[in-house]
Amino acid sequence: MRITPQPRTDHYSYSVYADAAMAESFDGVRFGGPIGEMLARTQEVVIAGYLSPLEGRTILDVGTGTGRAAIALARRGAVVTGVDASEEMLAVGRRRAEAAGADVAFETGDAHGLAYPDRSFDSVVCLRVLMHTPEWRQSLAELCRVARARVVFDYPALASAAALQAGVRRVAYAAGARVEAYRVFSDRSIRSILLVNGFRIVQVQRQFVLPIGLHKRLHSAEATRRIEAVLARLGLRRLVGSPVTVVAERCAS
Repeated sequence: MRITPQPRTDHYSYSVYADAAMAESFDGVRFGGPIGEMLARTQEVVIAGYLSPLEGRTILDVGTGTGRAAIALARRGAVVTGVDASEEMLAVGRRRAEAAGADVAFETGDAHGLAYPDRSFDSVVCLRVLMHTPEWRQSLAELCRVARARVVFDYPALASAAALQAGVRRVAYAAGARVEAYRVFSDRSIRSILLVNGFRIVQVQRQFVLPIGLHKRLHSAEATRRIEAVLARLGLRRLVGSPVTVVAERCAS
């Protein structure tokens, strides 16, 4: 019998999102404004492309939150299950799915111990989650365990401007501030955990050179596109781009 260690449910990643007001405002805070809208559109197109063809494919969206990715995939023909530890976030997701005419099975669950058999989904998606989970290695191992062929997830890079913000937040959190003290990752640490769990990286996308928060202050999608295009031509996106979206496939056994 598989025994999964219990996560620290006192961690901010549980308490912050177990709040009805937070759940109701979540999409507006994260995806509001021109940059938020650009992020949402880009994410939807990129993830759909990574998982194509979608028609009839079974997909698990881990840490689905209010269901944005799950709904977008379901509307493209995938058979989607969205799992999250927050019932408050799931309640919003169910309403959004109904309004969008998308058939998504939303279920309560924890990324540290998914209640599904091995290889029970064609693909697993996990967006903006590992950066917050108390035990990210355990969570990534669970994504790999339940995926038959492919996992798609993202993370803020250690070699990026995001690392500076993450450091400031962790200091603030340690001092008692109510902030999301997310972690950043080295590419090597991600590859090593994937390999241990029988997966290899087949595709990587690095999104921004400058921090997303700075782009939101600019409040112009066109300015963001132009600035980031220049930085990409200079080779900076390849070196320090973040967040990093990874596509990994199960190694042939």
